[in-house]
Amino acid sequence: MKPKPYSFLRLSLNRYFCVQSRPLMAQTQTPPCPDLELPDHRPIAESRAERAWAHWAKLGRPRFIVAPMVDNSELPFRMLCRKYGAQGAYTPMLHSRIFTETEKYRNEEFTTCKEDRPLFVQFCANDPDILLEAARKVELYCDYVDINLGCPQRIAKRGNYGAFLMDNLPLVKSLVEKLANNLQVPVSCKIRLFPNLEDTLKYARMLEEAGCMLLAVHGRTRDEKDGKKFRADWKAIRAVKNAVRIPVLANGNIRHMDDVTDCLEETGVEGVLSAETLLENPAVFAGFRTAEWVSENEGTVVDGKLDQADLLIEYLKLCEKYPVPWRMIRSHVHKLLGDWFSLQPHIREELNKQSKLTFEFLYDMVDRLRDTGTRIPLYKVPE
Repeated sequence: MKPKPYSFLRLSLNRYFCVQSRPLMAQTQTPPCPDLELPDHRPIAESRAERAWAHWAKLGRPRFIVAPMVDNSELPFRMLCRKYGAQGAYTPMLHSRIFTETEKYRNEEFTTCKEDRPLFVQFCANDPDILLEAARKVELYCDYVDINLGCPQRIAKRGNYGAFLMDNLPLVKSLVEKLANNLQVPVSCKIRLFPNLEDTLKYARMLEEAGCMLLAVHGRTRDEKDGKKFRADWKAIRAVKNAVRIPVLANGNIRHMDDVTDCLEETGVEGVLSAETLLENPAVFAGFRTAEWVSENEGTVVDGKLDQADLLIEYLKLCEKYPVPWRMIRSHVHKLLGDWFSLQPHIREELNKQSKLTFEFLYDMVDRLRDTGTRIPLYKVPE
């Protein structure tokens, strides 16, 4: 008989909290597990929570935040989003071991500038010492070092990181504690939900107890990878918000600013993360929306006098100022101009034939798209 998903995981979760909450002398015994409670470290926890809120206030309490995206939330894209309303941003997920070992990887994958704040630098890891070594290389250039505990992809399973560390809670706790006890900047964590809400709440409290000073919650489980198929659970995010004393951010179901407003109201969180929507429309937080979401407000939106080709040109200029690998640039070109290419597929084919890209080619490509008469505006709701 095939076991139910997460059944083994809930057992390990229960055992973990039982062992952690019993006195040391009793840990060799196996009494029935009572209702799970964390140790009463309230004075310490309250002091840490006060520091967490003081730090968040010092940053200006950012509400609109660029989520971490592999190969996509790099410096030029972060700066573009900041111009259009983003108040904070995550780097792409960085591999802690490779980051510590390879100078070329560090130089190419992590770049920033003085205007790139508040900034979360996110690492995946499964070794506390390696994670600390990596984090120390960036702590002077960011406002949080973030631990990726939410990646659900197959590569994370193979590498034993991201959401698959939910199977090993003692390791998760040790990662957070290692950073919390040794860094000058706060530690944040980005997580997904357990299928059982109570398990999620225990998980969030454990992270807070270990030293996490900000929690970003993706409102889907590890198995719910398809954001279009599975709606994020805002009620679960609100429950997490109510269960911890530290700032909480929400991730999921953000298509336009109406969703941002609804999410903040329904969850009570401090801020909202956006990922996929920003890739197609980096001006989301400035109130712009794509034609896909106009039908919800027919008759109440106007041409925003901005389109994705305009945004691409701005992005390319930022890439000239802040160089990044061409694979990142190519990815953004396809994301931003996907709808345009569907109308002019021959121009997309020309792009795909280029084994090496140049800025000259890309600027010319945008001009050729415009010469065809193609324009797909972004829309705004009049104020």
